[in-house]
Amino acid sequence: MTTGATARRRAPGQGRVDRARQWARRAVRADGHERHTVLLIAKSTIAACAAWAVAYYGLQAKSPAFAPFSAVLIMNVTVYQSVAQALRYILAVAAGVALQGVFGFLAGPDLLTFALVAATALIIGRWPPLGSQGTQVATAAFFAFSTYLAATTTADRFTQLGQIVLLVLIGCGIGVLVNVVLLPPMRFRSAEYGVQTLASSLCGLLDDMAPALRDDVPDAERTGQWRTRAEQAERLVPQARTAVRTAQESAYYNPRLLLRRNRRNRSFSGYEAVAQALERVSYQMVSLTRSLDQWSEDEPSARHRAFLGAYGDFLAAMARLTRIMSELDEDRLAAQARELCEAADGADECLSTLVERSQDIDLPLTDHTRPYGLLLVEARRLMDEFRHTCDVLRQVADGTAR
Repeated sequence: MTTGATARRRAPGQGRVDRARQWARRAVRADGHERHTVLLIAKSTIAACAAWAVAYYGLQAKSPAFAPFSAVLIMNVTVYQSVAQALRYILAVAAGVALQGVFGFLAGPDLLTFALVAATALIIGRWPPLGSQGTQVATAAFFAFSTYLAATTTADRFTQLGQIVLLVLIGCGIGVLVNVVLLPPMRFRSAEYGVQTLASSLCGLLDDMAPALRDDVPDAERTGQWRTRAEQAERLVPQARTAVRTAQESAYYNPRLLLRRNRRNRSFSGYEAVAQALERVSYQMVSLTRSLDQWSEDEPSARHRAFLGAYGDFLAAMARLTRIMSELDEDRLAAQARELCEAADGADECLSTLVERSQDIDLPLTDHTRPYGLLLVEARRLMDEFRHTCDVLRQVADGTAR
């Protein structure tokens, strides 16, 4: 009894240990989020130690922490972002220190000076080009004010203020250098992952809707679930766009592009086009599922069932398109582009059949109380998006092959 109770008490802790082991195994075996996290921590540690050594042992600075803090602060997931954030951070710190130097010289180190420095720094920090580093203007100004007070002579004060800027320059330089030299991050596959995740979500929804519409008239509970899932897929759009943007940025200033396996022409226009198309598709799926959810037929007619059946066939063809997109692979892009175009041809035939069926059974397409016309418009928009995406991917694949 006691042994069993002890085992139960240990179970939660054991579960955390198991999850930690799984996380570590993923970091070792797969080039994913876990490994990227480990590398970022390792490089940040190396950059911080190097910056501290230079500041403390080399310069014998009175405030050496500015250097490692700067090195860690600008360490980002791409070299481009590291460089961009370093420039913004240096500008912000220089502005904050300069404010203290000017106001301290003109008004002296008192409370009124601090108020003027704080107000001016907070105003400058809102300058859009500084971006997320805008808050560092005030932070640097406050540290500079305390340093200014601690100094005993005017010359010493300006020396200390200049040293702050120098330490920031050293920290940022070391941080960028470490990020460039030690396994500079490459995020080419992140574009694929972002697109695949969004496409998989839409594919699952379409796979569920198509047979349900072909077999029967869905009830309110089913259409409500579809609407919720469409809204959830829509929330994945920003993640997909961010993934494509990160992949594009990872190529900027990255020395790993000089390696043979990375020399080939890498264009993200295809992934960007797919992400944009899936973004619009997700919006249209929200509209489509909302129309189905708000539409009720007390006694579904044969015409109504025939329309839904044909619409289900069309959605099944759309599901095949999204399934191909959910498996996009740069190494197989040419073959997948051809497969996507063939699937688009089949979906276009299903759309033509849907339109002909609607005309043959004389549906009230102009009746605003029934969304037959709206559903046909959404179908045409979906088809146009996928056709455009197919053409873009084929062009990208042809360009990469050349």
